[in-house]
Amino acid sequence: MTPTDLHAWMMRHRVSLQAVEELRGLMGMNGGHTMLERATGVSEGAVSSVVRLEAARKGIKLWRNNVGALLDARGVPVRYGLANDSAALNKVLKSSDLIGWRPVLITPAHVGLVIGQTVLRETKRVGWQYSGTDHEKAQLAWLTLGVAGGCDAAFCTGEGTL
Repeated sequence: MTPTDLHAWMMRHRVSLQAVEELRGLMGMNGGHTMLERATGVSEGAVSSVVRLEAARKGIKLWRNNVGALLDARGVPVRYGLANDSAALNKVLKSSDLIGWRPVLITPAHVGLVIGQTVLRETKRVGWQYSGTDHEKAQLAWLTLGVAGGCDAAFCTGEGTL
């Protein structure tokens, strides 16, 4: 989506710039997060570890979603990871680093039934801010698809961004 497309959509649906900026913040696209002192490093890997520990404390289950392709013993490429059916798809839709679920109690129509809400987190190094690279756009496309389907999906840059 280009800035022009976004502006046209905002006008068509009477969405304020303030609302879009709030959404960007909720999806973790504005950066500005810090890690607690007990965390080591500011890399994406360090953020991933901290966020997974925070998730565990909150009863959220998250697993690492490795995505890529390797050659099997015959030399045939084998693709792995979600939304990695082809190189062409992976170019425009990159599934999140961390994928799992959180328990959600549904009320009143389904009183007492607990469902699992899918949780998607794209981890980034501390201090990262969205800049709109093709890679980031493909990651945002996955998060946007998740939000549209009812997932809790966002970029994250440290503890407190879960």
